Amino acid sequence: MSLFKSYGKVDEAEQARLEAQRKTRKRIIIIGLSSVILVGVVLAAVFVTISARNSHDNSKEGNGDAVSAAVRAICNVTLYKESCYSSLGLLVQPGKIQPEELFKLAIGVALTEVSKAGQNFYGFFKGVTDNRTKEALDNCGELLGLAIDHLNSSLSSGEVSSIHDAFEDIQTWLSAAGTYQQTCIDGLEEVKEDLKNSVVNYLKNSTEFTSNSLAIITSISNAASSLNLRRLLSLPYHHDEAPKWLRSEDRRLLGEDLRSKANIIVAQDGTGKYKTIADALKHVPEKSNNRTVIYVKKGVYYENLRVEKTKWNVMIIGDGMTRTIVSGSLNFVDGTPTFSTATFAVFGRNFIARGMGFRNTAGPQKHQAVALMTSADQAVYYRCHIDAFQDTLYAHANRQFYRECNIYGTVDFIFGNSAVVIQNCSIMPKMPMQGQQNTITAQGKVDPNQNTGISIQKCNIAPSGNLSSVRTYLGRPWKNYSTTVYMQSTMASFIDPAGWMPWVGNSAPDTIFYAEVQNVGPGAATNNRVKWKGLRAISARQTSKFTVKAFLQGDRWIPASGAPYSPDL
Repeated sequence: MSLFKSYGKVDEAEQARLEAQRKTRKRIIIIGLSSVILVGVVLAAVFVTISARNSHDNSKEGNGDAVSAAVRAICNVTLYKESCYSSLGLLVQPGKIQPEELFKLAIGVALTEVSKAGQNFYGFFKGVTDNRTKEALDNCGELLGLAIDHLNSSLSSGEVSSIHDAFEDIQTWLSAAGTYQQTCIDGLEEVKEDLKNSVVNYLKNSTEFTSNSLAIITSISNAASSLNLRRLLSLPYHHDEAPKWLRSEDRRLLGEDLRSKANIIVAQDGTGKYKTIADALKHVPEKSNNRTVIYVKKGVYYENLRVEKTKWNVMIIGDGMTRTIVSGSLNFVDGTPTFSTATFAVFGRNFIARGMGFRNTAGPQKHQAVALMTSADQAVYYRCHIDAFQDTLYAHANRQFYRECNIYGTVDFIFGNSAVVIQNCSIMPKMPMQGQQNTITAQGKVDPNQNTGISIQKCNIAPSGNLSSVRTYLGRPWKNYSTTVYMQSTMASFIDPAGWMPWVGNSAPDTIFYAEVQNVGPGAATNNRVKWKGLRAISARQTSKFTVKAFLQGDRWIPASGAPYSPDL
């Protein structure tokens, strides 16, 4: 408005009208953000009312009043109905039975339970003497902290452009909260079965309550989609606008040589401010909404690094994927839990890496040895080199995008439970340990309501070296709802005709979701694929759900990275 005022030629009434429009829109957005499922008042009330009527007729439990019926109805969409009802039944007050109130209460009880679990978790350390188990327990403490963070985020959505985006954000964060708790359990399974069973029982309420919250928001979101009300209930949004967190400084950087505009320079020869990347990361501001660009000059940096959860909007750029390399060798056989083996681990949101290499040199005989692990939301890797053997790329949680990267490995070398799209990359299996078989993916979805999966689009899948003596598969189902889609990719002849390998036995759970769509090359022939119910033939419309735009809501945040991307098919 100051620009118009300087000309002095705008009608005062018109100016007032425009100002009022801006204030009104701002007020609407604030209201939408402060109650992230505001749409539930309009939409899910109908859903709950209908469900409540049906469940009330069939249920003899509870006191038969409207509160009991509403709670029972909303709990019917969850996997753990009794824990849902018992946790919410006594909390709901008459007059506060709208779906958005029930949803907030569901997150609240989950948050309370996870917080309590985290505070009392130290009791499991008693009597533990071996370092691997201690580290696995330390990991659990960190993972429960991450789960608490994501549950808190779900109660107060971040900066979104519409209620539709809020749905997607909340589903992502609740999915991640469940993943963190499951990762704690998986890490203990690696070390002590009896300890793992104790922790499973200890986390029973927190995992079930988290799952219940996710089921409720997913049900409301699905109802919105099926009734085609999302578009009508979305707040005004122009897709050609840059994200609000992408400030003017970032916009300028996208069109320039980022190395010359870096905030911090790292160089082993002393020509930068720091000689190690670890020192540079220590000096990144905490929770900054401004982009911090770290330029790492060519060289091999023998460091194990973490971008901590308080380090937001970090960008690391190197001199090229094979010229600037972070190298480590931590591994499971030598005593480190899988979660802690990563050479480079990212927890801070909106992370970007360009022209970097990440590797773990432990070798196939050391089993789990991660090169790159990402748990951050809205992370982008562009023209990066990711190289190890077993468990190379740990796409752990939240939303991630990889473009024009080279990914090398052997067993389960792209794994995790994030929502990840790997696009226009080269995926190259290597020679495994003698007697091993190569499996490219191992997706870890444990809850049908999680919005997670591995989407591999327009990639080139070819062997690194002579693999004629090795059987190589597209993946195997790590968890019961494992979700992986290959689309529009080129597959060389070394892919086993069966395509997919069981995790155990000779089959897979019917609940998995595997698909191959529009792939080419001799390895893409599907005539002799496994006959699993979970290996689906899907339509173009179903396939589009796994694209950058639909699966990651990538139009909102990938442009800020400067990386090219294909939003859809």
